[in-house]
Amino acid sequence: MNHPDARPFGFWTATALVVGGMIGTGIFMMPVSLAPFGWTSILAWIVSIAGICAIAHALAALVRDMPQETGAIAITGRVFGPLAGVLIGWAYWISCWAANASIAVGATSYLGAFLPVLGTSPLAGGLTAVGLIWLLTLLNLAGARSAGIFQLTTTILKIVPLVLVMVIGLWVMGQWVMGAGRAAPPLVPPPAMLLTGLGAAVALTLFPLVGFEAAAMVAERVRDPARNVARATMAGTIATGLIYILVCGFIVLLLPPAALGTSTAPFQLFIGTYWADGVGLVIAAFAAISAIGALNCWVLLQGEVPLGMARARLLPGWFGRVSARDVPVGMLLLSSAASSILVLSTASRSLAGVFTFSALLTACAALWLYVAVCIAAIIRRAAPVSGATGLAFCAFAFWGSGFEAAAWSVALTLTAVPIYMRRPKGAMAAAPERGEP
Repeated sequence: MNHPDARPFGFWTATALVVGGMIGTGIFMMPVSLAPFGWTSILAWIVSIAGICAIAHALAALVRDMPQETGAIAITGRVFGPLAGVLIGWAYWISCWAANASIAVGATSYLGAFLPVLGTSPLAGGLTAVGLIWLLTLLNLAGARSAGIFQLTTTILKIVPLVLVMVIGLWVMGQWVMGAGRAAPPLVPPPAMLLTGLGAAVALTLFPLVGFEAAAMVAERVRDPARNVARATMAGTIATGLIYILVCGFIVLLLPPAALGTSTAPFQLFIGTYWADGVGLVIAAFAAISAIGALNCWVLLQGEVPLGMARARLLPGWFGRVSARDVPVGMLLLSSAASSILVLSTASRSLAGVFTFSALLTACAALWLYVAVCIAAIIRRAAPVSGATGLAFCAFAFWGSGFEAAAWSVALTLTAVPIYMRRPKGAMAAAPERGEP
């Protein structure tokens, strides 16, 4: 790749991709889905963050071990061979456009604070979500550098509502400890009850963490990938995980479950309850900006994933066709069309219902890549302990996701088989063992 903008991302932009891909609609909508779980949701966050950190460490180790590869998909294709590489990459591509559907729906939910019809009319909400998808698609058609600048800006802005929730949450807890508070968290249940529903809660908390691999997915766009991808992946994952526990924990534990479970904008509800409705509207605007920033990240990825696979000769050549700005126009358009179809095909549900289904589909589809990364880290002896830990977490997350989302992820992934049959001759073979020529 000889284009002058071939590697426009340094450490900070790569970290912004990681944080921006993770902090989006997931954290801003997830308190609604986790409302019935109470303290179990906190345990679920701890389990999910620990599992994701293990996978992130394994992935970072693989990038250091194989810096010549174009990204995580190419790494797994090199280790397992072309068929596995195509299936894994295709599953991850599915998770990208499914994520865009849920992220766009989440952004629409917060925009509903200003236009209530978006929350009451499934058609209006669905069309608005589709409109957001295509606006960000147009931005990415301008090139990776423009998308990266937008990502860095929105990542800075999206921290504002998270910090505000943490400050208010700490203040409310401090008031409660001193006996002057008007709210108190529910009592911690016995261990047996705490574990009830843990699998389902872990499956839900996995979705906001999907995206930690963003820098590794576009490694060919990052300067000095062996160093910067690993640093950005681990720094972004750990920082985001700690923020999630505090923010989501305060909202779930300090709001009445009935009110939270029916809310379309939980951050706005929390700040409006403990401060002022007017401030809640401001936070709704920041939450919408956050979701749009995450949507930008995933629109970028949905084009870069098949592009990297084509350049690794895992897909037919037309998947790798780019514009003069080195943008995979065809795959961006196809991916956004798939996201739009998913939104409109489920528009008869409430916005929360569309979000939950799309989130579970995203998590299940992404898990196939995570499984492959963990096994590859073990085979290559790059990070065997982290790989084994991450593999156990993936198995638990699959179990908690339920049959519907898991079945859809498998069915959609298998559509890659005909494409594999048309791959270019001489596609990559499995990687040799460490130490072999």
